[in-house]
Amino acid sequence: MCGIVGVVGQGDAAPLLLEGLRRLEYRGYDSAGIATLVNGHIERRRAEGKLGNLAASLEARALPGSTGIGHTRWATHGAPTERNAHPHGTARVSLVHNGIIENHAELRAELEAKGQEFETETDTEAVAQLLDWHLRSGMAPEEAVPAALARLHGAFAIAMIFTGHRGTLIAARRGSPLAIGYGEGEMYVGSDALALAPLTRRIAYLEEGDWAVVTLDGARIFDAANRPVTREVRLTALSGAAVGKGNYRHFMEKELHEHPAVLGDTLRQYLDPSSRAIALPPLPFDPARVPRLTVSACGSAYLAGLVGRYWIERIARIPVEADVASELRYRDPPLPEGGAAILVSQSGETADTLAALRLLRKGRQSVLSVVNVPESSMARESDATLQTVAGPEIGVASTKAFTAQLAVLACLAIGFGRARGTLSGETERALTAELLEVPSNAALVLEQDAEIRALAAEVARARDVLFLGRGALYPIALEGALKLKEISYIHAEGYAAGEMKHGPIALIDSNVPVIALCPSGPLFEKTASNLQEAAARGGRIMAFTDAEGAPALRRFAERVIVLPQVGPEVAPILHAIPVQLLAYHVAVLKGTDVDQPRNLAKSVTVE
Repeated sequence: MCGIVGVVGQGDAAPLLLEGLRRLEYRGYDSAGIATLVNGHIERRRAEGKLGNLAASLEARALPGSTGIGHTRWATHGAPTERNAHPHGTARVSLVHNGIIENHAELRAELEAKGQEFETETDTEAVAQLLDWHLRSGMAPEEAVPAALARLHGAFAIAMIFTGHRGTLIAARRGSPLAIGYGEGEMYVGSDALALAPLTRRIAYLEEGDWAVVTLDGARIFDAANRPVTREVRLTALSGAAVGKGNYRHFMEKELHEHPAVLGDTLRQYLDPSSRAIALPPLPFDPARVPRLTVSACGSAYLAGLVGRYWIERIARIPVEADVASELRYRDPPLPEGGAAILVSQSGETADTLAALRLLRKGRQSVLSVVNVPESSMARESDATLQTVAGPEIGVASTKAFTAQLAVLACLAIGFGRARGTLSGETERALTAELLEVPSNAALVLEQDAEIRALAAEVARARDVLFLGRGALYPIALEGALKLKEISYIHAEGYAAGEMKHGPIALIDSNVPVIALCPSGPLFEKTASNLQEAAARGGRIMAFTDAEGAPALRRFAERVIVLPQVGPEVAPILHAIPVQLLAYHVAVLKGTDVDQPRNLAKSVTVE
């Protein structure tokens, strides 16, 4: 995940920017850069690789200037070269960016037709060139920024400096976090409190859609409608700077609201928005020839693997066996010659999953791991890894890491389908187009927070709760039940909706909420029929659906929450967010320890 830091100060900004970037190294990066205003003009220093290379560049050629921006970049669109490193810009503007600009190809074509000359392969440069075009047309920076923001689709945090405007920095966010730090005669911006901790303890977090003009005198903040607003300045504890909660009550709440940014950052690694194609790194096996895949993991990561099984079998037509790692290692199943395995983990240190990995390696299976920590044991012992760019996840109950895992598995399924010839180019482009919309649709799901909180008030009174789904939504029902159990301590079970008649319907009465995942699509009528059977027996149906499915469900459901209308392949990613958010609000109402639920640890490193 990219890191951003900015300074409007009295002395040289470069040393402060470099220190801020060092404190963002935990996010992972492969290039870095700094830009400052020197005598009113923009100068940059950028370097491929570690921050030591950037520091050496600054030592060789000093970069004065008291106003500046810095960035650590993950190479996700365009190679990890100095040319593609941030800050990007022109003679008039320079900026750093975290997130994904989904319509960058459209903007690039439009701006090139107007005479703007692009230099990099990144989506970020489209923002710089759009701003430059507005500035060249006669707009002042404070006019150009809202005009440009109105054209952007996707999730982003951006910090900008402008030629001739010493002592001014403009910042904006949508989907990605950004904080403003208030110092003594200096002002700062950063991706999180960690970057700002050495500089100030007084921090305000921009809210969704905000943009701010930061000067030595403070910050003027505007909302998405360009109306002046005030955001609370809080005193942050330096000891918690590495994992600050911002304006949120709990780490889990903060991490839930990071879904859009994390999904965008993760998808950017494997999806080329301009060509609508999946770009997977070299794999340790040939998807066109592999006879069978074994998917294994623990907890929520295993449920992500179950969704991946549905996708891979349906899209790529590869047989997939999915098993909990603790069972796989002791079941010791026969493994096919030339077979491969996909292991999923947030930490990459889970003991049972590591043991399963070693069993699979012993069985001469090629091992591909989906992990969030590239230096982890699992990453080191696998033949290859695909990273989820979720950043640190402090809450014990996995949230953003889960949807990032789903994003990677969706990209894998599409890439496998292309390799095996089961997916036409047209279908691949359609599926990747849907994936590109996932970050912005995730932000729309989070806008349903008030409705989900109202639903939580009903669920918090229950002793037992059932979650139902069909197809790839069945593992999401299991995820909803797991989250509710983990942090609220309410007994909950997830079932395939078609299994209701085979036993679980005996549990139905007016005291048992039934949480249904029922988007429109091929399985809608079957799932709705199962729900009607439950409603006929007094069940309280609470449904998550879309605009097309809502009218039919409202005839018998007690509550219907409408999510964005999407295709069936990406629906599991979006439906994971409200069930996690529901569990969070129920836990808050019950007064449990949301971030550190009893008996649980973040990473299970012993059996």
